[in-house]
Amino acid sequence: MSFINPDFLLNSEAARKLYHEHAAKLPIIDYHCHLSPKEIAEDKQFSSITELWLGGDHYKWRAMRTNGVDERFITGDADPWEKFQKWSETVPYTLRNPLYHWTHLELKTAFGIDKVLNPSTAREIYDICNEKLKLPEFSARGLMLHYGVETVCTTDDPVDSLEYHRAIRESGFKVKVLPAWRPDKAMAVDNPDTYNAYLSRLEEASGVAIESYPDLIIALRKRHDFFATQGCTVADHGVSDFPWAEASEQEISNLFLKVRTGDQLNPTEVMKLQTAILLELCRMNHEKGWVQQFHFGPIRNVNSRMFHKLGPDTGFDSIGDFSCAVPLGKFLNALDSDDSLTKTILYNINPADNVWVATMLGNFQDGTVPGKIQMGSGWWFNDQLYGMEAQMNALSMQGLLSRFVGMLTDSRSFLSYPRHEYFRRVLCNLLGADIEKGLIPQEEMKRVEDMVEDICYNNVKSYFKF
Repeated sequence: MSFINPDFLLNSEAARKLYHEHAAKLPIIDYHCHLSPKEIAEDKQFSSITELWLGGDHYKWRAMRTNGVDERFITGDADPWEKFQKWSETVPYTLRNPLYHWTHLELKTAFGIDKVLNPSTAREIYDICNEKLKLPEFSARGLMLHYGVETVCTTDDPVDSLEYHRAIRESGFKVKVLPAWRPDKAMAVDNPDTYNAYLSRLEEASGVAIESYPDLIIALRKRHDFFATQGCTVADHGVSDFPWAEASEQEISNLFLKVRTGDQLNPTEVMKLQTAILLELCRMNHEKGWVQQFHFGPIRNVNSRMFHKLGPDTGFDSIGDFSCAVPLGKFLNALDSDDSLTKTILYNINPADNVWVATMLGNFQDGTVPGKIQMGSGWWFNDQLYGMEAQMNALSMQGLLSRFVGMLTDSRSFLSYPRHEYFRRVLCNLLGADIEKGLIPQEEMKRVEDMVEDICYNNVKSYFKF
């Protein structure tokens, strides 16, 4: 029997029944990803498995560096076969790393390859994949259809034109590809030069001269309104240390003018201005009934030498140990106090935060929407077997797992959809184990079956109103 077999990760009869009869059949709604709308619009045909698989995957890049692979074979000028060969040499060393499971799940589900990837099988697998990638069904759109994708939300800056989303929509492509509002750069007031350069782009996109703090909010609102006309109903906000510092309107206006004239803010001033901007953005989200997501806790671009060489999102980020419980609670309370708290998903990158995040949800559930405040699935360093189980266990203990909106890829790769399958198998195995142990009575089997279908599809469909 092959490594990735029908019962992979399913360790009980109950788990197998839940997965095969309920989870496996459901479409995918990928409500947060980093796929390129341009590549979808143009239905990109990939030149090689190296481009498709290794082209932007910093998970694999980190593993290769750890395995002693020179950067030339990772992000450098080595040819596609040489890069793939170095990845194949690394794979056997990824045992117990989630990359080992993901690699073989992707080979199996996309290309029908049952062989384990290692140096002895690399050339055969490379050639098979490259031959199949020449076929129309292995294009960007073809892969989305192959995996049963129904809806995806990309990640888009307020200054983006969204022209490719329009092109996709007008092409009649059956998969719904929606923009998601990601205004992080509008909050990056800690670097005046970079920030002011960004505001010039925002001025051009919005048609608003940004000379004051109210001008900034007007410009952002205009772009927020534009995103809504293009089908956007989702916002996403990425922060490290969650911002919370109160300040008067006059102080905020003065701080904005200070950074606008190129002066450096101190850390307290940065926090005050970021808090004010984020609160305004969240009020916009509430006004339109959007779902907002907060990804918090990473330390980004730790290696300055490699950041200057390769830029962001290249594999030099870590889990942070910020103390976010108090500021997050105060931030959500500020929105709730003036009835401006919309549906919200919280993603913590530090697994040590799982339980307090799960308890935070209950403070702001208001009975208007099932699971209005959500604990996001295991994110980034935690979207693997143990991270997913830990997140679901914390949510189960402190909230209602049954109302969970489930998995997303958070990926730049068209081969990442098996992460949904992986999640569904982990979920079914977790529930199946409880049934086998007698922790869930057999009389509740129908409820558990419905629960699996809800978490994998129905909840997210209802929550986002897709």
